Amino acid sequence: MFTRRFAFYALLVLVAFVALFPIVSVLLGSVQKAQELYSGSSFFPTTFEWNNYVTAWNDGNFKTFLPNSLFYTVIAVIGILIVASMAGYALARIEFPGSKVVMFLILAIMIIPAPASFIAVYKVLVNMHLANTRQGYILVLIAEGLPLSIMIMRSFFVRQPKELEEAAVLDGSSSFGVFWRIMLPLARPGLAAVAVIEALHVWNEYLLALVIFNDDSLMPVQRGLTRFVSAETPQTNILLAATAISVLPIIVLYLFAQRNITQGIAEGAVK
Repeated sequence: MFTRRFAFYALLVLVAFVALFPIVSVLLGSVQKAQELYSGSSFFPTTFEWNNYVTAWNDGNFKTFLPNSLFYTVIAVIGILIVASMAGYALARIEFPGSKVVMFLILAIMIIPAPASFIAVYKVLVNMHLANTRQGYILVLIAEGLPLSIMIMRSFFVRQPKELEEAAVLDGSSSFGVFWRIMLPLARPGLAAVAVIEALHVWNEYLLALVIFNDDSLMPVQRGLTRFVSAETPQTNILLAATAISVLPIIVLYLFAQRNITQGIAEGAVK
């Protein structure tokens, strides 16, 4: 019994080490001198070059790109939560002709890779005069995140007993009142899971921004990373510092919401 438990915990430690090693490598490399990093003479820095972060912040123009990503993420996630919660509730509780067709279309959209639709999306935005605008970019981000989010929210609402809604209707509550006051609070774990999943997606999106934006000042935080990728003058240590800066907000978000993510995915798994 002791041997099996020891082997189990040893395996967990090994998995944790494998998962954390890239993160630790990035953090240590971000405070090394360029010569020391390229030579590979030491995994740990002999001196901590905190100035790498200052250089990354200034040369990567993160004072512009970081607020852009924060703005896009907050607005897009709010939009996704509003639409996905209402659509998920409608698909879970309202019987209407063609509901199965709608479900099939949502699943079909999830299968199609997002980059495959970029040209069509750009043409639509041009016709709507929304190309190279924040509004157009956010609308597309919301549209990209809706299929999975709707399925997650639908799964949450399906699991809830209908007796709660029936009792609320008998008490005089309207359909929207039932959704807003009873069903939505019960789906908080699902809302939290959707919020974090889609925040990760929006924060890491870059290809779509390259297609839609011509103005560099509108670009998300990943644009700052590309400024340090050059075959002629590689700046790996600065790039690692820029990477640490760009992922810090989303790591903080995940640490605060990891319990809700696990609970939300476990309770609202798509069947």
